[in-house]
Amino acid sequence: MTRVVFVLLPGVHLLDLAGPAQVFSTAADLGQPYTLDYVAGQPQVPSAQGLPLTARTRWPDLGPHDLVVVPGWRARTLRTGPALTPGTLDRLRAHHAAGGTVASVCAGAEALGRAGLLDGRRCTTHHQLQDELAARHPKTTVVKDVLFTTDDRVVTSAGIASGIDLALHLLAVRHGPALAAQVAREMVIYARRNGSEPQASAMLRHRGHLDDTTHRVQDLIDTRYAEPLPLARLAAHAGVSARTLTRLFTRATGGLTPLRYQQALRLERAEHLVSHGATAESAAREVGFEDARMLRRLKREAVGRSAESPR
Repeated sequence: MTRVVFVLLPGVHLLDLAGPAQVFSTAADLGQPYTLDYVAGQPQVPSAQGLPLTARTRWPDLGPHDLVVVPGWRARTLRTGPALTPGTLDRLRAHHAAGGTVASVCAGAEALGRAGLLDGRRCTTHHQLQDELAARHPKTTVVKDVLFTTDDRVVTSAGIASGIDLALHLLAVRHGPALAAQVAREMVIYARRNGSEPQASAMLRHRGHLDDTTHRVQDLIDTRYAEPLPLARLAAHAGVSARTLTRLFTRATGGLTPLRYQQALRLERAEHLVSHGATAESAAREVGFEDARMLRRLKREAVGRSAESPR
């Protein structure tokens, strides 16, 4: 029997905890040897969402095949997060030293950092906390804009729902991708994401503005990106001229025209499909291209822009 121990700290985010817990619980329902434990410094732990949680105050005996997970918590900064007792940090260090795996979700990476487990290793966390994590733990390499990292039995994931991706990855490593896919289907998750996939989609990266006209057009493109969307149709939807829409949209999104935004969504979706086994031709058709030629051209252009960007 493999134990999965969740370390609960005050202000724990429910989805940071519930996501991976559901993955391993579902695996157990499917006949895999998992049992879940919840430990904390006190019997009752307040969650960030207001639901109080109960936990054990005594840690179970652990072996090298067991997993310890630290979900994230709500705090403005990592520095002002909940206190971690020396006993908890000792437990994390001892489990890893004995050959066990430790994992974190979101701000939980800070707990691994305080235990010294990030030193000399690659890690990640929520995109809003990455710079602070790197500053607080300069001996680690913080990898930006990925869903999760693994380095010598230290597994870290990005924000909130990425804990599900981390847990599915661990199932795939231990039991094979078929089980991970079965668990994902049971949880009604569309597809298991790879660790190198970006934390924020193109949809989210270009939504940090306050222009209502652009938001309305983006709403339409987001839901119908695989369809032909002429500029005149988008302008009519927004109630402005095509010229005005292009000017507003380009300014709000940092230089993208509506067409370029639609192409970015198509490219991102196609790459996701290819990473999960689709051919380039079928992925191209799925997102609205006639064949893979346009897909390859957009990919080359995206790589070229990335190479030209200042570091």
